[in-house]
Amino acid sequence: MRVSYRWLSEYVDLNGYSAGDLAELLTRSGIEVDVVEKLNKGVRNVVVGYVKECDRHPDADKLRVCRVDVGQSDDLQIVCGAPNVAAGQKVPVALVGAELPGGVEIKKAKLRGVESHGMICSARELGLNEKLLPKEEQDGILVLPEEAEIGRSVTELLAIDDEVLELDLTPNRSDCLSMIGVAYEIAAVLGRGVKLPEAPVASSSFRASDQLNVSIEAADLCPHYTARVIRGVKVGPSPLWMRNRLTAAGIRTINNVVDITNYVMLEYGQPLHAFDAGKLEGGRIVVRRAREGERITTLDGQLRELTEETLVIADAVKPVAIAGVMGGANSEVDANTAAIVLESARFAGGEVRRTSRRLGLRSESSLRFEKEVNPDYVIQALNRAASLIQQYAGGEVAEGVAEAGENSGRPRRIAVSVGRINGYLGTQMSAAEVSSIFDRLQFPYADGQEDGEWTVEVPPRRGDITRDVDLIEEVARLYGYDNIPASAIRGVTTPGSLTPAQTVRRIIRRLLTGAGLHETVQYTFAHPEHLRLYPGLYPDAKPIRLSLPMSEERSVLRTSLIPHLLETARYNRNRSERDIRIFEMGSVFLTDEDRLTKLPEEKPMLAALMTGTRQAAHWSGRREQSVDFYDIKGILEMLFAHLGIRNVRYAASSPEGLHPGRAADICIGAGGKETAVGRIGQLHPELERKMDLEAAYIFELDLSAVTEAADFSIAYVPAPRHPSVARDVAVVVDEAVEAAGLLQAAKEAAGAYLESADIFDVFADERLGGGRKSVALSLVYRHPERTWTDEEVAELHGKVVAALEQRCGARMRT
Repeated sequence: MRVSYRWLSEYVDLNGYSAGDLAELLTRSGIEVDVVEKLNKGVRNVVVGYVKECDRHPDADKLRVCRVDVGQSDDLQIVCGAPNVAAGQKVPVALVGAELPGGVEIKKAKLRGVESHGMICSARELGLNEKLLPKEEQDGILVLPEEAEIGRSVTELLAIDDEVLELDLTPNRSDCLSMIGVAYEIAAVLGRGVKLPEAPVASSSFRASDQLNVSIEAADLCPHYTARVIRGVKVGPSPLWMRNRLTAAGIRTINNVVDITNYVMLEYGQPLHAFDAGKLEGGRIVVRRAREGERITTLDGQLRELTEETLVIADAVKPVAIAGVMGGANSEVDANTAAIVLESARFAGGEVRRTSRRLGLRSESSLRFEKEVNPDYVIQALNRAASLIQQYAGGEVAEGVAEAGENSGRPRRIAVSVGRINGYLGTQMSAAEVSSIFDRLQFPYADGQEDGEWTVEVPPRRGDITRDVDLIEEVARLYGYDNIPASAIRGVTTPGSLTPAQTVRRIIRRLLTGAGLHETVQYTFAHPEHLRLYPGLYPDAKPIRLSLPMSEERSVLRTSLIPHLLETARYNRNRSERDIRIFEMGSVFLTDEDRLTKLPEEKPMLAALMTGTRQAAHWSGRREQSVDFYDIKGILEMLFAHLGIRNVRYAASSPEGLHPGRAADICIGAGGKETAVGRIGQLHPELERKMDLEAAYIFELDLSAVTEAADFSIAYVPAPRHPSVARDVAVVVDEAVEAAGLLQAAKEAAGAYLESADIFDVFADERLGGGRKSVALSLVYRHPERTWTDEEVAELHGKVVAALEQRCGARMRT
């Protein structure tokens, strides 16, 4: 919400307080002010001038020589190149010595031999936002109204000397989406009164009820609808003061009727809409749900398909507006409009929000209806707008209001006591202090100074206050958060701690960054084609399409983290960054439904990608080495070791998107309770070429499964007192036999006496036979209570060799 300081001063006395002071006070009371913008971007010594004569330049076809009256004793000769300059206009004139935005200083000049004593300015040259001006004022010089006083300062005339407070409102403070709402807030902070605008409407010879019939068919979505009929309207430009205020608030000016509806919306927070009465058929307004197949072209020129869920305003034949969102082009007020129907209503906030999102159409009107408007302002705002149209558009307002439904707004009565207030805030306020705060808020209450209890009436303009704790918050805001004393927490307290999931995430982040990987933070949205590049752990999951995506690149919820890592890697490769080590922890979204009927499963995941070199070439003779499968597998083994996860197995697999011979499923568990929790491997060569990457290796893990398996208990083992015995064995097996299977067979055969088992050599040769390989194992045995004898070691080692032969089809290599 943009709040003009000058406009605000009409409702509350701001004497003694600058815009900066108000920003500080509002922020301290809970209404954050993002910035205070000065509308004057550096304009000085620019006045209103009257162009008496405008002749063609003798030596330049596109220049004009103007004689301009600026209220001084002598007229000024000014050379101007604007195509729309003409005699009889009033224009902004920068005098010699004037300053314009950007540090431009106006000096005497000679253009093609003709002296120029000043400059006739355009809106852009004055630092105005051209997009908020009428189209006819956006090109060429700025033409001022005929009533502008010659010689008057333009900064004063155009309200350029104003300041604007930009409020960052929380969703509950929708009352401050209006100038009057902000005025009540400022008045409460300063302890001053609020002056509301007057809205006199002259009586007329015809009645609104005779001209228009209003009915509501969807009372659950529109509890109250009102309208006034105004005849004899003359559509034209708005008064300059109103245009100044609208542009300061960021609203584009259009014509006097539309500008007045926008002005009153900003003033009261109650959106209004004006229909061309001559374009309404049957003399009826019906608030109803749209019918199947109905369409409407809205004021932004877009043809909208309506559903039966959409609430519309219709005449006897057709929809003329989408309720609470935007009017239709088929009833738009234009230069030929002679009579209007002025609408003011209440619409269900949830319905307006759903319609706005469904159509991808958000407006200043829908913003306010979504948060619910003040029921008391429906008629007040309608009368205020009718009064202004009568004054500035020459309209004759019909007697009475055409109305359906009723105003259901009633003050809430909430009981609260001084003891409860002080108990919540830790203060020692007296009943008189609390009463004064309610007075400043302009909340009526039953006198409670004797027993310290009040029954407070909360007016409908403050729909956010529903309970006694809300009133206590109001007291705290205006008492001043800085005045609330700090106090120690009493009673039983629970020390804060991390959840297991948070602990695991922190450990992973610390270990991976320590290992040289960089963390990435990505959108949870992706392009559908990117997800097809690599389906991930859940290839059957169906991407969930967003209703209102920011772009096609971000149109579905992701089902894997890897596609984003691939995009990041390609981005860096295109910028000559060859060695890439990145990871991400984030969520994926899974469903098997084509059309969602329930919320998708949100699953936390960890993924990493490595490509490039492990070590660079060196002059000493060290050759360059590229990262390989075992580098990224080593990263995983480090993680599992620190997380206390011991029973990990890598099972060869050939998933889509990975190299068929260099990929494995990651399984955790033992004894028939093994669970696949992730995948590791090299990207498929075709995918590497498509992403313009060298050999790239990835892993993806289900973080929830990892968290469940993590074991942070510490088991202390005494240092061994007896020596170990090492034995090596080389066996010949089929190429299909996994090395991990050999190790597992050895561990199960030796039991607790096998201290460690490792593979130290793998060899394949034709002499071993087709499809055969040699695997060499290093085994270390230790007895916890005594020294082994040679016979005992030989017997245990024999059991291991026998297990390898029986379970893995191995034979001893000779």
